[in-house]
Amino acid sequence: MDNGRVLDISWGTILKVSFTLLCFYIVYLIRDILIWIVFAMIISILFNPAIDFFQKKIHFPRVLSTILVYVAFFGIIGFTTYWSAPIFFHEIQQFAQSFPQYFEKISPPLRIIGIQAFDNLGSFTQTIEITLQKASSNVFSAIGIIFGGILSTVSIFSLAIFLSLEEKGIDKVVMILSPRRHESYFLSLWNRSQRKVAGWFGARLLACMFVGTLTAISCYVLDIKYAMAFGLIAGVLDIIPAIGPVIAGTMIILFVILMSWFKALLMLIIFILIQQAEGNILIPLLTKKFIGLPPIIVLIALLVGGKLWGILGTVLAIPLAGMLFEFLKDFLEKRKISDSKNEFSINRHRDTPRTSKKIVIL
Repeated sequence: MDNGRVLDISWGTILKVSFTLLCFYIVYLIRDILIWIVFAMIISILFNPAIDFFQKKIHFPRVLSTILVYVAFFGIIGFTTYWSAPIFFHEIQQFAQSFPQYFEKISPPLRIIGIQAFDNLGSFTQTIEITLQKASSNVFSAIGIIFGGILSTVSIFSLAIFLSLEEKGIDKVVMILSPRRHESYFLSLWNRSQRKVAGWFGARLLACMFVGTLTAISCYVLDIKYAMAFGLIAGVLDIIPAIGPVIAGTMIILFVILMSWFKALLMLIIFILIQQAEGNILIPLLTKKFIGLPPIIVLIALLVGGKLWGILGTVLAIPLAGMLFEFLKDFLEKRKISDSKNEFSINRHRDTPRTSKKIVIL
C-alpha cells in the first residue's frame, strides 16, 4: 500500500504566489524610477525647513516659497561654478604643463615600491591611455551614461519640486502606511528624524565650505599653486568624518612638499588648525541639536550611494542613512525601556512577600 503524501495546492494559493512574483518583477523593472523617487524625497526633506521658514515666518505662499528656495539653490550653484570654473581650469592647465617636472620628482620613490607604471613618462602615459580605452570601449554606452545622468538629475529635481509644493505630502504618506494605533508615534518620529537629518546635513555642508574656503585662502596667502583645486579637495573629502581630512591633508602636503619643504610644514600646521577649529568650535555649535551619525555609517552610505547612482547617490545616501539610523535608534531605545519595565515588574513580583493563610480549627 502506497503511503505517499499528496501535496494539494489550491488555485487561490497559486494566484497569490503568481501575483507576488509579478509585483517583484515590476519593482525590478522600475528600480531606477524608484531610486529617483527616493532621492527626490530626500531633496524635498532637505529643502523643506527653508520652505517652511518662508511660508510660516515671512508668510509667503507655498508655491512662491518653493520656487524661491530652489531658484536660490540653483543660483548659488551656478554662480559658484561660473566664478570658480575659469580659475580651476587655469590651474589644471598649469598642472598639465608642470606635470613632467612633478613626475620626475615622484617617480623614483614610486619605482622603489614596485609601481612599474612610473618607470618613465611614456609608460605612464601609455597606462593612462589603456585605462581610458577600457573605460570607453563602447562609445554608445558612454554616451548613454552621460545623458542618463543628465536625465536622472533633471527627473529627480523635478520630482522633488512637486513633492515640495505639496505641504506635508510625505507626512500624509506616513500616516497612510502606518498602523492606526501607532499613527501619531510614527508621524512624530518621522518629523523628528527629518528635522535632525536635514539640520545635520546642512551643518556638514557648511563645515565642508568652511574647510574648503580656508584651505584655498591659506594656499593663496602662502603663494602655493593650485589653491582652488586644493580647497575643493579638502572641502569635498571633509564630508567623510575622520578619514576624509586625513586623505585630503596627505594629498595636499605631498604636492606642496615638491614645491617647498617650508611651505609644506606651514600648510600642515594651518590644515591641522583648520580641522581643530571645525571639530571643536564649528561642528558643536552647528550640530548640538541634531543627530550625530557615526563615521562608519557615513562611510557605508557613501560607498552604497556611489555604487547605486554615482556622485548624486553619494551625496544623497547620507541623509537616507541618517533617517534610517534615527528610526533604528528610536526603536532600540523604546525596546530597551520596555525590557527594563518588564524586568522591574518581574523582580518586584518576586520580591513581594507571600502571605500564608492559617486555618484555625475550633
